[in-house]
Amino acid sequence: MKTERENRSINGVLPAQYKAMGISPEVYTFGETILAELAQRFAEIDRVAEYNQLKVLKAMQDNRVSEACLYGTTGYGYNDLGRETLEKVYASLFHAQDALVRPQITCGTHALALALMSNLRPGDELFSPVGKPYDTLEEVIGIRPARGSLKEYGVSYRQVDLLADGGFDFENIEKALNERTRLVTIQRSKGYQTRPTLSVERIGELISFIRKRKPDVICMVDNCYGEFVETVEPIEAGADMVVGSLIKNPGGGLAPVGGYIAGKKECVENAAFRLTSPGLGKEVGASLSVLPAFYQGLFLAPSVTAGALKGAVFAANIYEKLGFEVIPDGSASRHDIIQAVTFHNPEAVIAFCQGIQAAAPVDSFVTPQPWDMPGYDSPVIMAAGAFVAGSSIELSADGPVKPPYAVYFQGGLTWQHAKFGILKTLQNLVAKGLIKGIFS
Repeated sequence: MKTERENRSINGVLPAQYKAMGISPEVYTFGETILAELAQRFAEIDRVAEYNQLKVLKAMQDNRVSEACLYGTTGYGYNDLGRETLEKVYASLFHAQDALVRPQITCGTHALALALMSNLRPGDELFSPVGKPYDTLEEVIGIRPARGSLKEYGVSYRQVDLLADGGFDFENIEKALNERTRLVTIQRSKGYQTRPTLSVERIGELISFIRKRKPDVICMVDNCYGEFVETVEPIEAGADMVVGSLIKNPGGGLAPVGGYIAGKKECVENAAFRLTSPGLGKEVGASLSVLPAFYQGLFLAPSVTAGALKGAVFAANIYEKLGFEVIPDGSASRHDIIQAVTFHNPEAVIAFCQGIQAAAPVDSFVTPQPWDMPGYDSPVIMAAGAFVAGSSIELSADGPVKPPYAVYFQGGLTWQHAKFGILKTLQNLVAKGLIKGIFS
């Protein structure tokens, strides 16, 4: 235990260190006032992380992860012990029959496209009962025209929006289900929308409702940003597939690339045949040198996710106190690591992201600006000075520069870095005159 003198010493030098990093005494003190009220919330997050850490460890031990599993393969990748064992670990963790975990899956959008395109056929209909999907999926589906979309291959799409209060529109969901409905896609996180994230329990209620009316439908959950936030995952609530990115929660900040699909064996095998080739499936796909990062990142993922969650809770309470609309709010339960803050002001969105970039360990000297990114229908600003390019389990923020001018914050490999990043956003907004009041 630290002595009283050591605690006094740390408390004395810490504000000075923050000041040296560009955080004014007023902003620092405001942050500490907010933080003093969050001890119980943080303790709850730590208990979930402890449970999930044991869950990951058990899955690794049960599947006999060995030193030999850390060696990679080249060429075809036949008989890749590490790759095959890792997929068994993921299947165990997610309570799935099988899993596909590959560096050849380039991102979360690719993983989702792979799961959809491999399990849908011409004449089928894809249905979203939770409203519009994330922007980059619009071209995958064909909502916005794109070469190679599902629409181009004869797959139709239907959606039912959430109710104004974020609830499910069960009446219209029932009406939308029809003989062509083959796959239901449920996006757990909010994407670029200011709606609540779905808990695993609520996802289970939705799947149960749909299954009673159409038992043979495939239920897929976009699990991005939700892994290890709760003690259960969507397959335990009835999902047939869960899909995600390794440069988000499950990669623990170490995975340099990759995605996963876990679920029913047939669904996963379909995805494998689509990823590689009919007749080859999971048998090929060299792991090269990524396996140590995949294993160690997964091992660290529960604690890294916990740090990111603390950052999200801290951000919600900071900006809620200042009068901004935040989703989730400061006291709400958490089901992903994303924190939305609505500013109703494009300059504030840009200033927030520039504050996150200035807090980064990599490219902190760069000033992000909005630009027309592929896959989006408006200019988007992204801040991510990350060790892995685009990794959103690392401290990052982004948002479309269009009404209602909301920013989406996530990540932080450590809670301490997430805390600094949030204070840096606040400092930047104050410096630009976009927040006044107690700081003026």
